[in-house]
Amino acid sequence: MPSMINKRTVMTLFSDPECIYSHRVRIVLAEKNITVDILDADPLNLPEDVTDVNPYGTLPTLIDRDLSLYDSRIIMEYLDERYPHPPLLPIDPVSRATTRIYLHRVEKDWYTLVDIIIKGGKPAARARKELKESLLAAGPVLAAKPWFMSDDFTLVDTTIAPLLWRLPALGIELKGAGSGQVLGYAKRLFERPCFGKSLTEEEKELRK
Repeated sequence: MPSMINKRTVMTLFSDPECIYSHRVRIVLAEKNITVDILDADPLNLPEDVTDVNPYGTLPTLIDRDLSLYDSRIIMEYLDERYPHPPLLPIDPVSRATTRIYLHRVEKDWYTLVDIIIKGGKPAARARKELKESLLAAGPVLAAKPWFMSDDFTLVDTTIAPLLWRLPALGIELKGAGSGQVLGYAKRLFERPCFGKSLTEEEKELRK
């Protein structure tokens, strides 16, 4: 590994200030109050620090001394294991596995649609409609407990929060049955201190 990376004495996150994947990692960092250098990076012009350790050239990329991680979900789980308080995954194996299934479904069912919408073109309109309908259908689930299927704030919530924040920018306005439940959950997420701390200036502009 290049010497310039070995010289880093503080955990460093290379983050796209507009990226949903980088955002969810920043929420975890803020929730756990982890000392970290967060460096904004342009995904189209990556710094050598990233390209030297990340064979995929993607963001976010986390460098923690001799360790480099470049998948947002792996980064989040690493942070939760290294800094266990407050825990963002349940302690018992069954509940932990169930939470990971929820994470997988959010990524597969919702994040995939977000990626399609951002790319634009003809598929975006269909993806926008599908995401809106899916979120509204999830209203009762989102309202059943304070957090997603849980009394405790988890990695699932840190994953859904950036998506709900971006709905206006994605061209989605929630109305009708289920909308109040989704928006109520979103309000709880946005009022959590870690969420406010996680926002970049670019992300703040998404709601203006």
